[in-house]
Amino acid sequence: MVEIKYISCDIETFSSEDLSKAGVYRYVQAPDFDILLISYAIDGGEVQTIDLAQGEAMPMELISAILSDDVIKWAFNAQFERICLTEWLKRKGYVLERPVPFGHEPEYLNYLDPESWRCSMVWSAYLGLPLSLEQVGLVLGLDKQKLKEGKDLIRYFSMPCNPTKTNGGRTRNLPEHDPEKWQLYKAYNKRDVETEMAIQERLESFPMPDMEWENYHRDQRVNDLGILIDKELAEKAIRMDREVRTHALQKLRMLTGLENPNSVMQLKDWLAGRGIETDSLDKKAVKKLLETASGKVKDVLETRQELAKSSVRKYQAMMDCVCRDGRARGLFQFYGANRTGRFSGRLIQLQNLPRNKMDHLEEARTLVRQGDLDALEVLFDSVPQVLSEIIRTAFIPKEGRIFLVADYSAIEARVLAWLAGESWRMKLFAEGGDIYCQSASEMFGVPVIKHGVNGELRQKGKISELACGYGGSVGALKAMGALEMGLSEDELPGLVQSWRNSNPKIVRFWWDVDSAAKTAIKEQRKTKVQGIGFRYQSGMLIITLPSGRELFYVKPRIGENRFGGESITYEGVGTGRRWERQETYGAKLVENIVQAISRDILCSALQTFKYSDIVMHVHDEIVIEADPRMSVEAVCKQMSRTPEWTFGLKLDADGFTCRFYQKD
Repeated sequence: MVEIKYISCDIETFSSEDLSKAGVYRYVQAPDFDILLISYAIDGGEVQTIDLAQGEAMPMELISAILSDDVIKWAFNAQFERICLTEWLKRKGYVLERPVPFGHEPEYLNYLDPESWRCSMVWSAYLGLPLSLEQVGLVLGLDKQKLKEGKDLIRYFSMPCNPTKTNGGRTRNLPEHDPEKWQLYKAYNKRDVETEMAIQERLESFPMPDMEWENYHRDQRVNDLGILIDKELAEKAIRMDREVRTHALQKLRMLTGLENPNSVMQLKDWLAGRGIETDSLDKKAVKKLLETASGKVKDVLETRQELAKSSVRKYQAMMDCVCRDGRARGLFQFYGANRTGRFSGRLIQLQNLPRNKMDHLEEARTLVRQGDLDALEVLFDSVPQVLSEIIRTAFIPKEGRIFLVADYSAIEARVLAWLAGESWRMKLFAEGGDIYCQSASEMFGVPVIKHGVNGELRQKGKISELACGYGGSVGALKAMGALEMGLSEDELPGLVQSWRNSNPKIVRFWWDVDSAAKTAIKEQRKTKVQGIGFRYQSGMLIITLPSGRELFYVKPRIGENRFGGESITYEGVGTGRRWERQETYGAKLVENIVQAISRDILCSALQTFKYSDIVMHVHDEIVIEADPRMSVEAVCKQMSRTPEWTFGLKLDADGFTCRFYQKD
């Protein structure tokens, strides 16, 4: 028998679970889950299709290849194929043999080992291309592109259907219900593999580095492990929110006489009838209106404000995707942000969880778990606010474990200072100083001590740090909430100039990066700034990071910006996930570079703790489901050790332990 080196594959499946809400890990747990079709090619050969739905058997040669760690499996969004094939093989009685690290068996061992899997979607994202097979095919101009009939065929065969008189009351369409469509579905399945293979062929000139495949495999193990959900808390929170919303809407109906006071249009008309005109009823607009509102109008707006605080969608998302063992999985998309390589959130969206600032967090959490709405209303000003702030606490460690939470301190500010060589900032970080106080001190020429001498200036230092590091000006300060913090519009330009005057090397770095990128595009030659490489190759602007990873900007050009100056444009995924031409400039490229390096440092930490059960990571933070004996100090010390490619960079990490997830 000829030894197989790799296979390319694609599957079509059925499940009564909604994949978009449940995620693939729960999707495959539905009793009616099944694989309908599998198309595959061995070592780049002819694509074959197995019609499992009509009784064809999967060849042992293919099953052996899937089970073998020595055969590379390629797929577009390989996580879907890997998890679906895991479940299918288990139901057929196959045993997944995985090495058990350190004598214990974490939950991720229940799935096919990701080590022998490669994902052409991830490879595409690495090169700045979309996360959609259809879009990648279009962008690359492939001869064999994804068939557009696919969405309709998926809806027909891979999802439950509504029972009607016409279809005899059935809830699922089988091949015999429309043989012509079924043949088209088989062609669609086969074409996907052909398209995926064509993509790989086109991307061969820019291979993804081995270290990135290692990072991808680490990501898959984090996704496979998942995180335990406190289902009782989530269920009670959903129920309470429903009661609170019902009561609030009843109150609004009584106050306004409106049939649907939740309608923005109806409520705006009601306010207009009382002399109050507003273009919006979002949180910021309602807060502004409340500054002058009185009487019934004030009562209505305050009730509207309470309704807007509700974050029950997060709890519902937890319940939609939680698996049989109580863990939610598949919450991270590797290379979800292809300008930087950062991870993005899926399903529950862990990247934008509300912060918890309230006192008596544990007490509030206990009352919600007990379903004691009366006590919550007595003890706390706003039940919706409570429900929002305890969302984090719905993530819990398994029995016998704790959460060890550790995060990098001001990592982007540290990386930016290191790249630009801004010495006073680097000295401050090395000495463990407060960047916001020191920034204000540099800006205003006076000592600034938190809660001490000139302490009121620290906030101005903080807002300037957050807004100005990547070329931001007055608009960025406003977007960061400068006016809401009590700063006047007149002082904002001065703050911007003060920050730039105190950080001349960072400002110089913006312009040096801008010049290097433009030179690489215009003259198609290599340039370098502070260890960051720029080159133009095969229609790409390529930026080489200190780690060796590269950032790709597709079809770059030199154009004209809205101010009449020279600018860089490139093609990429823009607003609404559309592929479109976008504009960039030096400071924006610096932002991409700094965030990309910060991401590489996080990935280094994920690899360092590869034998620990990391259940979550958000930008600069990791959460370990840890043995209570694990040392916070040791974890933070290890995270503070810089990778070999970051000579001179000073990192610092802080951590704590908790019995449920929270912000310290």
